[in-house]
Amino acid sequence: MKTRVPLHREQFHATPTTLLQNAAFHVELFRYPAGIEAVRISNQRGAVVVLPFYGQMVWDACFDGKTLTMGHGFKQPLPGSSIVDTYGCFAFHSGLLANGCPAEDDSHPLHGEMACARMDSAWLVLENDRLSLEGETEYIKAFGHHYLAAPAVRIEADQPRLHIEMTVTNLAGAPMPLQYMCHLNSAWIPDGEFKQTIPPHAFQLRTSVPAHVKPTPQWQTYTAALARDPQALQRLDRPEMCDPEIVFFADDLPQYGDEMQFELHAPQGFALMTRFSSRQFPHATRWLLHNRDQQVAAYVLPATCRPEGFNAAQRAGTLLSLAPGEQRFFSVETGIV
Repeated sequence: MKTRVPLHREQFHATPTTLLQNAAFHVELFRYPAGIEAVRISNQRGAVVVLPFYGQMVWDACFDGKTLTMGHGFKQPLPGSSIVDTYGCFAFHSGLLANGCPAEDDSHPLHGEMACARMDSAWLVLENDRLSLEGETEYIKAFGHHYLAAPAVRIEADQPRLHIEMTVTNLAGAPMPLQYMCHLNSAWIPDGEFKQTIPPHAFQLRTSVPAHVKPTPQWQTYTAALARDPQALQRLDRPEMCDPEIVFFADDLPQYGDEMQFELHAPQGFALMTRFSSRQFPHATRWLLHNRDQQVAAYVLPATCRPEGFNAAQRAGTLLSLAPGEQRFFSVETGIV
């Protein structure tokens, strides 16, 4: 039996309040000082904090006493129109009409319009040993695109992982372009080692330099060596070389099978894990950045294309198109092995 509990903005206050509690789950509602509503969902292994009306970002995730979230300088989520206004979350939805870093010939915001979208509605669904936070937002522009985005975050009882989902439906009478990335900003684990179900040589270094990257001579020398031997970076043992960022791409993932699993193993004996279908996400990005302000080891970012902007995807033939009324579903499982 499913139990659905609607959420309303008026329910959220500075002091956390318990909305639901049983042997498996504890749900608290609260509002950050900056005004952003948040839901903390806890199970026996940890907790996630989701922003139900703000792009349904997963602001934080922690299981078995270990944080999954990148290091950052934000004390709380802040209101904004672009993800750079509040870049401290564990996960956000990048897309949907365009995603990634806009190139000079692009006009879309960084990582698209969905990242900071104002959600129209949100609710909880409790079903047996599963609890979901779900929502909807309708995007519409006169003489433009019209779609319904329905994200969801789901956790299960006694599991140190979460599922992040997105369903997109084209409501317009014309085809709709679609680019989507489940942008996971994973924690930097010192001396962590990468493992995955695809061969290491599948990852190739990004050789282009986006406008926001300011190369140093040391970084240029290091990345030139990585371009010749991308497999040389299999461990997070040189953080000083990941400033500015280092990015790898893996394309055509279906050639390696359907179920993809990527892991980041810590010397302490635990590992972060992300699992998804290559039919939904045929591309993967690895993004590494370590400096005083951000420490992130996004060991895998599942996506429908490379995050190089709308026109780059169109030229590469990886830009998806949804026919009128067509729907597309995406699902990622991430957490601790």
